[in-house]
Amino acid sequence: MEALIGYTAAAVVGYFLGTINPAVLIARTRGIDLRAIGSGNPGASNAGRALGRRTGVLVALLDVAKGAVPAALFGIGAHGWGLVAGLFAVAGHITSPWLRGRGGKGVATAAGAILGSHPLWLVFVLAAWLLVLAASRWIALASMSAAAAVLVTALVVGEDRLWAAAIAAVVLARHTGNVARRLRAPQD
Repeated sequence: MEALIGYTAAAVVGYFLGTINPAVLIARTRGIDLRAIGSGNPGASNAGRALGRRTGVLVALLDVAKGAVPAALFGIGAHGWGLVAGLFAVAGHITSPWLRGRGGKGVATAAGAILGSHPLWLVFVLAAWLLVLAASRWIALASMSAAAAVLVTALVVGEDRLWAAAIAAVVLARHTGNVARRLRAPQD
């Protein structure tokens, strides 16, 4: 019974924290509807493009925190509650009811969930993101590479593979539209 209560609490707290969207809230304080400009995505990348680099970094840090905090808090102990909290924070971010189910891509929140539950993994995931971003200058491709790195890391380490697969699948699925648009765009 204790385990069920723990998993339920982790899911509820993680999801609720995930639904809070700092990009939209910060843009709203400036009289801007972030979902109506740029890519329309209520995340750090669009906030950075629309509101300035500093704001984009702030939004990214807040999105990381909303994945890391519940994962770390519920991760105390050996029940796996932190994994549930982190995964549900990502789910809350991408399906926020406050945004009618149109949340962000979940990359920064997923990075936070990894930081809160497997901090050493984040070294490899962040390295993949930075290398691909430097080589391609394409944030979506870097994010998808980082998602793949989560899964590869889990497979190599041999733990929490299902959780890593879920995190990777969510991030990859959220970027399919970006890839389709890029492939349809005329090449210079």
